[in-house]
Amino acid sequence: MSSPMSADTDTSGHNPDGTRRLYGRAKGKALSAYQARMMAEKLPQVRVPDAPADPLSGIAGYDAQWLEIGFGGGEHLVHMAKTYPDAGLIGIEPFENGVAKVLACMDRENIVNISLHHGDARPVMARMADQSFDKIFVLFPDPWPKVRHFKRRIIDAEFLRDVHRLLKPGGKFRFASDIISYVDWTLIRVMDDGGFAFSPASKDDWRKPYADWPGTRYEAKAFREGRECHYFEFTKI
Repeated sequence: MSSPMSADTDTSGHNPDGTRRLYGRAKGKALSAYQARMMAEKLPQVRVPDAPADPLSGIAGYDAQWLEIGFGGGEHLVHMAKTYPDAGLIGIEPFENGVAKVLACMDRENIVNISLHHGDARPVMARMADQSFDKIFVLFPDPWPKVRHFKRRIIDAEFLRDVHRLLKPGGKFRFASDIISYVDWTLIRVMDDGGFAFSPASKDDWRKPYADWPGTRYEAKAFREGRECHYFEFTKI
């Protein structure tokens, strides 16, 4: 996940009103003229609607509904939308350049089964009805590897309660990371939540990508830098 940085002096990870802060980059290099046009013209057409409208109205009518939180460059989101045209996907990402890239792909390839939110996932998730999704993806999120930054990680008890609430019975939550401290952090919190089952086919199952995994730039960077990637799929119980 990405967004404007907050000072390290914050120790709570919360805003003055009690809401969680969002950390990271909001923008990268300047958008191309085409990308800027997509942000101005196409994003309003495919944006997750504001309250009081149903956030899922843009993907209503599809056989399945999926949510990807922090889609980065959009490789996985676009791949899944193209591979499963009968599924409607919501993608949420605070980093402007990633949103622009997905919009450009949608425009060039006539992809119609994606709705996008440019911003923080948590306020949107709070507006979503219980049991809205068949699958939720959090793939290679910002790791915040320094101990003093752990509070910035998207995975926490409150977030997992929302994931559990939003999944349909038997729904899948996929989490992947190349940072072993984040893997341990997430496994502990998933187990503490108690609402998910994890039954790998073998002891090495979590080291293998998902069958429909396209690969992403973050995974490729991890391999280049010699880090092992871990891929988990939890089932709501």
